Amino acid sequence: MFNKIKPKNLLLIIIVVAVVAGVFDYEPLWAKISSFNPWNLGLDLAGGTVLNYDIDLSQVPSADQLTVVNGLRDVIEKRVNLFGVSEPKVYTEKVGSNYRLVVELAGIKDVNRAIQEIGATPFLDFREVEQATSTSSASTSSEALSTSSASTSLSLAQNLQFIPTNLNGRYVVGAQLSFNSVTRQPQVDIEFNPDGAKIFEELTSKNVGKPIAIFLDNQLIEMPVVQEAIVGGKAEISGNFTVNTAQTLVERFNAGALPAPITLVNQQTISPDFGKNALDTAILAGLIGTLLVMVFMLIYYKKLGIFASVALLIYIAVTLAIFKVIPVTMTLSGIAGFILSIGMAVDANVLVFERTKEELKKGLSHASAIEEGFKRAWTSIRDSNVSTMITSAVLYYFTSSFVKGFALSLFIGVLVSLFSSITTTRTLLRVFDSRDKKPVSTN
Repeated sequence: MFNKIKPKNLLLIIIVVAVVAGVFDYEPLWAKISSFNPWNLGLDLAGGTVLNYDIDLSQVPSADQLTVVNGLRDVIEKRVNLFGVSEPKVYTEKVGSNYRLVVELAGIKDVNRAIQEIGATPFLDFREVEQATSTSSASTSSEALSTSSASTSLSLAQNLQFIPTNLNGRYVVGAQLSFNSVTRQPQVDIEFNPDGAKIFEELTSKNVGKPIAIFLDNQLIEMPVVQEAIVGGKAEISGNFTVNTAQTLVERFNAGALPAPITLVNQQTISPDFGKNALDTAILAGLIGTLLVMVFMLIYYKKLGIFASVALLIYIAVTLAIFKVIPVTMTLSGIAGFILSIGMAVDANVLVFERTKEELKKGLSHASAIEEGFKRAWTSIRDSNVSTMITSAVLYYFTSSFVKGFALSLFIGVLVSLFSSITTTRTLLRVFDSRDKKPVSTN
């Protein structure tokens, strides 16, 4: 595609993109132009708190443990979002046979309140609805509640009043995902214990044709319409569910229904000053590393090294801009991955220049040697970079968040370096070669 553009025009485009990216990267300058997309700094750079919780699954059947853990994570993540924390991270880890919940709060100020809110066991309850607008449903089962999409149900809540009832999560035995035998649409099966079944029967008898609101931690999660009085303590919630939305509802039911308290076992606090010092040190390390790479290229490859250095600076500006646009939460491990990608970006130029030197020894002209050098080095560059991206993908999907930051920044960096090492450097050399036909020394 780029071969159809004249080298001078392509170089102009690359320079304009690099300048815009550089302005976008430099926060003090960009903040004067726009407030859009400031840098997202992780816990180790912005300061904050890491909370580690043990999840007590002793009262949860082994078959339901993973569902309960996922439900808890979902609920805790919603609680954390209420604090307005920048890029909070909530994830679970399995330590031996036990599960642990990890909450990373970057820049959090009221840590004690966060601990109090996060540590409470999820509370599920059912409420009657007054002044509700009737909602049609296709379900005809005598043991079913039907709902339109969750967004439609929740949008009706603004003009409604919710009356608390005695039915809550302690009466729920569990919930599971199933599929309607006729329509094959996903639905949620919920079961109550004997006491809950009686309360549920009374509740549905009074509200036939009306919705019943389901709350988790005082947040409305669903509002199905009762078709008929439901006896026996088993019900089906049907509607415009996808498999993912139905599974999420199942996990929320089980998180509020089954007892799985969490206990804070470890708390680590990182001060903003420490984070700023870490950021300054990381930036300094990146600058020194980049400078050393450029010095090596200039000393060893002389004039060719100038173009490699310029291409490297363009690569850094463009890659950082991509990090900011996505946006990627910058952490120390992420910066380490980015710095590593800088070395790999110039590595492609080394392969090209070495191939170019071999072609020059064969007697080819300078322009022909450069083109042949890029052509013959491409397969090695492609294979090495693809293998690195595969490794990064494996690290991202099968490791903890600390390594994920490294893997993500390395993957993006290597991907951009493929463009930089081939297109940017080649364009610079083509433009230079068109101005100076004399051979360029590579010794």
